[in-house]
Amino acid sequence: MATIYDIAKKTGYSISTVSKVLNNYSDVGEKAKRIINEAVEELGYYPSSSARTLSTKKSWTIGVVFVEDSGIGIEHPFFNAVIESFKKAAEKEGYDLLFASNKIGTEQRSYLDHFLYRGVDGVVVVCSTMDSPDLDILMESDLPSVVIDLDTRGASVVFSDNIHGSELAVDHLYKLGHRKIAHIAGHKSLYVGVHRLKGYIQAMNKHNLDIPDEYIADGGYFTFESGKKAMEDLLKLEERPTAVYAAGDLMALGAITAIQEQGLSVPNDISVIGFDDIQIARYMTPGLTTIKQDTFLIGKTAAGLLLEQINDKKKHYMSIKIPVTLIERNSCRPIS
Repeated sequence: MATIYDIAKKTGYSISTVSKVLNNYSDVGEKAKRIINEAVEELGYYPSSSARTLSTKKSWTIGVVFVEDSGIGIEHPFFNAVIESFKKAAEKEGYDLLFASNKIGTEQRSYLDHFLYRGVDGVVVVCSTMDSPDLDILMESDLPSVVIDLDTRGASVVFSDNIHGSELAVDHLYKLGHRKIAHIAGHKSLYVGVHRLKGYIQAMNKHNLDIPDEYIADGGYFTFESGKKAMEDLLKLEERPTAVYAAGDLMALGAITAIQEQGLSVPNDISVIGFDDIQIARYMTPGLTTIKQDTFLIGKTAAGLLLEQINDKKKHYMSIKIPVTLIERNSCRPIS
């Protein structure tokens, strides 16, 4: 593996000059920069992480933590897509991601303890749980941080417009002629569950539509299984809904399965609309009408906010709401 000494020897410049070019100092001529950078490329030189840390006073590492109750974490298609977008944006600036444990060795420690121990430059928190003591401790620290999927005080946050997304879903079903619209809601401890339910209620009230208590079904932690169970409960109702808005695509897929297992058809018997626009939504039969979250923009925006804090060496407090859009496919139909 090539070293800084190899570059100095090849180019004829001093080790000091080579070091300045590698660390982007401005007091080096353009000719020297060009020759040294060409040698770096030719020799395949990579600076050691230790040397890079010493010269820049950074670890070039960003901590990642999931604070949520479902236990799905990064396996959920939405979180996976957001973190992939965040990762690409961070890697362009030279950062690696470190996924957190709440243990150091065999000892239980807070996420803040873990990140301070690892010496990360900043932290991205993917959080759907509104009450998290561990998150509160992290937010109260001086460590640069950004939170995704939760609007909270004391941090820079990036989240989708969940309330408006629910309104888009109900408005779409209303325009198709549906008046009996049920909702499979996320758990009340989850930020997105609460806000998507709020949007559903607001939209139903706007259209002067009744909301029987039994039309709001508990979808739990946004899983396929919880959506299927909630839909099974809705199918038992004497006054069955003609359309169902599920607060997450995995729950919508579970709902469609429950409907089909009863020998019914989507959308001929019941229309279904989801929220997220996970990748499988476009490939299933019928294709799932849903509210699209812009996972690329969420991840990219969160990375930008965090890197700005790291570079400024202080925390910022910004709240950015990312727009959502209605994606029409074949799981909803007009009724007379």
